[in-house]
Amino acid sequence: MKVGIPKELNPKELRVGATPKTVKRLKKQGFDVYIESEAGTSANYSDQEYIESGASILQSAEEIYQTADIILKVEAVTEAEIGMMHEDQVTLSYLFPAQNPELLEKLAAAKINAVAMDAIPRISRAQKMDVLSSMANIAGYRSVIEGANYFGRFLNGQITAAGKVDPAKILVIGAGVAGLAAIGTARSLGAIVRAFDTRMEVGEQIESMGAEFLSVEIEEDGSTASGYSKVMSPAFIEAEMALFKEQAKEVDIIITTAQIPGRQAPKLVLDYHVEAMKPGSVIVDLAASSGGNCVYTKNGEVYKTENGVTIVGQLDQLPAQASQLYGNNLCHLLDDMGKAEGFKIDMEDDVVSRAMVTHDGKINWPPEPLPVSPQKPKAQSEAVAVPAGPSEEELAKKRGTRMFITLAIIGVLLYLLGMVAPAEFMQHFTVFVLSVFIGWQVIWNVSHSLHTPLMAVTNAISGIIIIGGLLQTKDNLSDPMTILAFIAILVASINIVGGFVVTHRMLKMFRK
Repeated sequence: MKVGIPKELNPKELRVGATPKTVKRLKKQGFDVYIESEAGTSANYSDQEYIESGASILQSAEEIYQTADIILKVEAVTEAEIGMMHEDQVTLSYLFPAQNPELLEKLAAAKINAVAMDAIPRISRAQKMDVLSSMANIAGYRSVIEGANYFGRFLNGQITAAGKVDPAKILVIGAGVAGLAAIGTARSLGAIVRAFDTRMEVGEQIESMGAEFLSVEIEEDGSTASGYSKVMSPAFIEAEMALFKEQAKEVDIIITTAQIPGRQAPKLVLDYHVEAMKPGSVIVDLAASSGGNCVYTKNGEVYKTENGVTIVGQLDQLPAQASQLYGNNLCHLLDDMGKAEGFKIDMEDDVVSRAMVTHDGKINWPPEPLPVSPQKPKAQSEAVAVPAGPSEEELAKKRGTRMFITLAIIGVLLYLLGMVAPAEFMQHFTVFVLSVFIGWQVIWNVSHSLHTPLMAVTNAISGIIIIGGLLQTKDNLSDPMTILAFIAILVASINIVGGFVVTHRMLKMFRK
């Protein structure tokens, strides 16, 4: 089969459907690859690089569409491009089917089998094909870099001979893929990061990355089975807006990431939020292309408000990196569709059936919803009587009683063993039992945060060695047993102390 990569018609689109590296991968999958001349120039890939990777260069888009069985693009095909395509041709690109019903009708009328890469379901198996996540990861990273550039100050705090510089404060609204990427980048650059999301389940993810999770006092969760947030209640939105106003007074950079597939982006940063921000502050709106989360955002523009706040509605796409990730997503999907030898459009497949928006002259949109993650069952309205369990004091008494009984049994067994065993054996056996018991007690009472799995084992063994060594020492310093016991105690002590020192240093690395 033949794969074609035409040049993007939109001059603002710098990405390309395949890179030299993904061309090599397509060749391994068994495809013949044809690319339009200068298709990768905007992404800094030359025709010569594509030729060296095994692609054939064609001079016009018309030749690409007439030659190829499968078309790999970034942006949706235009009406002029549809006119150059033939029946049963397969195209993989962004399509935004919910927003472009007329385009779907034209593709279906031309009997083009169109895959909307932005409609790949967000399930575990399809993560490798999820172009929205791939591009959101880049956008989240770039939002911090762009924000720092327009902010014009250090993100990290510094103490120098010239004076102290306070760290910048960044608020990330929305903790999806883009939001988490922004949090990670901002934290790595030394900023104080706060994040808000209506989905309570992402709170732990935010905190695990070193950011502060902001929430409102109203108990309402925005999680849904689709993986996206739902529309919140008026009371929640009011509390949310009040929270943003307080944060706007403090933070230096706000990064917004909230988008809803097929709909305009929700307005989260209102006029009074912008007015409350300090001069020199920055808002980076990653939802600019779908209307923006800020009321002042202008898609494709960067401008400054009257009170000195810079609003960024355009980001550098990082076209070389973005093209590589996007090309990998396409290759993964072609892998799942059988590569060149066994290429098949399987409409029973959960991924293909939902992304293939037109097939055999028919529109296949919208698809049936596919849950991403199971939701927690709602609490029953009727209270269920649960018998009260034992109190802490009762449990402590029971544990004490069990311990006493266990020690009594062990004592009786040792006494009976001592009645028949030689004295020398009992001496060594007693040392062994005491070493194990005391070593276990020493390790058990250490905080779990100071243990790695390996340290827990080695410290337990070292504790046993120290107790055993102490019991084997005698007054005679020239006795070989005493010398060996002293060496054992020294080495075991070094191991324990050194282990805790290293662990403390590791813990400090994760503290602010």
